[in-house]
Amino acid sequence: MAEFLFEIGLEEIPARMIAGAQAELERRAVAMLERERLVAAGAASRSFATPRRLAVWVANVAEQQEDITEDLVGPSVKVAYKDGAPTAAAAAFAKKAGIAIDALKTIATPKGEYLAATSIRQGRSATEVIAEELPKELAGIYWAKNMYWRAGRPERFVRPVRWLLALLGSKPVNVSFGGYEAGDVTYGHRVLFGEKPIRLKSPGEYEQALEKSFVVADVEVRRQKIRKALDKVTRTVPGLRWREDEALVETVTQLTEWPSVVLGGFEAEYLTLPEEVLVTVMRDHQKYFAVEDKDGKLAPYFLAVLNTETDEAGLAIIRHGNERVLRARFNDARFFWEFDQRLSLKDRVDLLKNVTFQKDLGSYAAKTTRVRKLASALAGLALERRCELNPVALDEAALLAKADLTSELVKEFTELQGVVGGLYARAQGFGAATADAIYDQYKPVSMEDSVPRTPEGAVLAIADKADTIAGMFGLGMEPTGSKDPFALRRAANGIVKILAETAVALPLTLGEVASAACGQNDTLAEKVRGFLAERLEFYLREARGQAYDVVKAVLAAGADDVRDAVARAEAVTAVRGSDDFAAVSAAFKRMKNILHQSEGSGEPDEATHSEGVALHPAQAVLADEAQGARLRVTELLGRSDYVAALETIATLRPHVDKFFEEVMVLDPDPAVRQSRLVLLAAIVDDIRRIADLSEIVVAG
Repeated sequence: MAEFLFEIGLEEIPARMIAGAQAELERRAVAMLERERLVAAGAASRSFATPRRLAVWVANVAEQQEDITEDLVGPSVKVAYKDGAPTAAAAAFAKKAGIAIDALKTIATPKGEYLAATSIRQGRSATEVIAEELPKELAGIYWAKNMYWRAGRPERFVRPVRWLLALLGSKPVNVSFGGYEAGDVTYGHRVLFGEKPIRLKSPGEYEQALEKSFVVADVEVRRQKIRKALDKVTRTVPGLRWREDEALVETVTQLTEWPSVVLGGFEAEYLTLPEEVLVTVMRDHQKYFAVEDKDGKLAPYFLAVLNTETDEAGLAIIRHGNERVLRARFNDARFFWEFDQRLSLKDRVDLLKNVTFQKDLGSYAAKTTRVRKLASALAGLALERRCELNPVALDEAALLAKADLTSELVKEFTELQGVVGGLYARAQGFGAATADAIYDQYKPVSMEDSVPRTPEGAVLAIADKADTIAGMFGLGMEPTGSKDPFALRRAANGIVKILAETAVALPLTLGEVASAACGQNDTLAEKVRGFLAERLEFYLREARGQAYDVVKAVLAAGADDVRDAVARAEAVTAVRGSDDFAAVSAAFKRMKNILHQSEGSGEPDEATHSEGVALHPAQAVLADEAQGARLRVTELLGRSDYVAALETIATLRPHVDKFFEEVMVLDPDPAVRQSRLVLLAAIVDDIRRIADLSEIVVAG
């Protein structure tokens, strides 16, 4: 057994692509070694990544495949021999088995006599197998964008290859890819160490050798080094702390090999600009961390993560350069902010006629008209159900929502669309409800993002997203497979998340949102409603962590009211561990099957229940207990107390068990059979108001 190490050196990989490729390389390499019988399942492995390299290490790799002995059965003797001479079928079977024809055996089977052979497949050396198979795995790694870099050569990769390293123990493995053949050499930091080769004697030297050459190969170690440096440098100015930003930490981790941090500053006069603008300039455009005081207010400092280290004189030059660049960006932002104020948001609405939303759906002016109408319809439904929102502010927000797309600040910083509109609305004297709704209109942009803070913002966000979905579906541009060029799944996820999580519950169903967005087109509305229901299933599984069978059970009982579905799923999860609930779930499935079998003889009729029929004692007890439970469950459902309702239903377990032990449901007497089916149907209907428990997986 030996350690195996593989590294591919590249020109700088885009930061956003590194983590996925690192994980995929490790998965592919380990799976290949398992498939080729060179490591046992679950072998220890690690992966490494920097902007210039991807690497994987695997423990306990066999140096030779074991031989495989196979018992093969070939053609029948009648087919294999004709007039005592072997036929082509016999020759082909012998060749496949790797033995001479006269070494073939004959075995008796229920179908007659057949040829047989024992084949021994010789194991190959690990170096031979890895050299042949690993390039295929490299070529299979997914990249959002690939490139060719050698004229007339077929390989494509994210960036040009610059070196390969492959070691099995102390022996290099001749892996070829991208015009390079692997050896035992790697390279350190491009600037701090230069292009001097680093020769490794074994895989175990890898991390230490790179660290001596100013490369931290372990991503987690590099991440923690950056966090500690941010803490240390920030403490040089009392009372400050760097603003936590996990996504930016991840980005700078993938941009560096030997990270260090420098603290810079900017003039306090820039703090008169909105904080959102300043942070966006620092974070999204310069990859700087914002700094705040103990009260959480932005301070006139920033932190830049460098991919080098230097002395104080060098740091001063770097600090000055970064400050100069940031000052220029802030000046641009200030100029655009002041320039945009010359025209109010209301005056900008007419300019939206010149901004295309989608070629078949028209301009943003047309979208504004549709969204205003849709938002008004949804607000009307909410108001009828006593939801507190301001319809005047909502309509004003819907009118002005897209106006900032014509502003110079959004043209320069596109990621601030919506946010800039909200800031301009506040600065221009519009009400807080209007400004906040415009500000939050694109929320949530992901499952991790927050939902709009106000009911007006929530309705506007739903209307905007629903209009986009309905419009694209109407053009036949719904998502297919992994393709979703218009981000319709993200929009639908946002609608579901808003309905589930807003502070003020919006009394709207998915069906109502779909119908309002699609107008009189019932067919289109049903397609959109089904799409939203799919995203509700995704939300319950991925955002709420509900088990797949719980989600299926709950949605089978109704997938239109999002908050209600969430509450029912959480209730089922809360009680599913009890023995009584498991038994009732199994009994529910049995009841449902019995009712399904009886459908041919007519549906159970409540009116005929037990009239003139002598009830079996177990049936009578279950009927009485079920009636009492039904009254209690109805009361609990009215309060949406689903846990208590399920616990009440679970109390029927002993009576259900006794009923099935002593009573034959499908009795030959039609009247008796009908009375028992009616009883089961009533119990099933009571339970199905919460979840279809036949979907719940019960142990055993």
